[in-house]
Amino acid sequence: MPAPATEIIGKLMEELKAVAKTETILGQEIKVGEFTLIPVSRVSLGVGAGGGKGTDNKKEGEGGGGGGGVMVTPIAFIVIKGGDISFHGIKRGGALDAVFEHLPELTDKILAKAQEAEKPKSDQ
Repeated sequence: MPAPATEIIGKLMEELKAVAKTETILGQEIKVGEFTLIPVSRVSLGVGAGGGKGTDNKKEGEGGGGGGGVMVTPIAFIVIKGGDISFHGIKRGGALDAVFEHLPELTDKILAKAQEAEKPKSDQ
């Protein structure tokens, strides 16, 4: 029988691998007019576990515990326009950082305005 700590670490690693997949690092592309934006993130993992056995007055026991965490930090955008590709880093605490945090709602607003502008005058 494997030690409790070994089992715990194995299970934690399985779960953390599922979270830290390629789609987490390179996000889903976002189309804004003629631009395609791909968010890039840094993924950090942390794991800790322990276990043990012991006896006390002829009684035996064993136990184990563990924990883990994942931190996803936005660090850049890949911007594609036509055949041109550029990489735009995000400076922590800078203006692009704030834009990245609000990107989903900004994208919705930009797309809504673009669709509104495309409607024929008789539909408005």
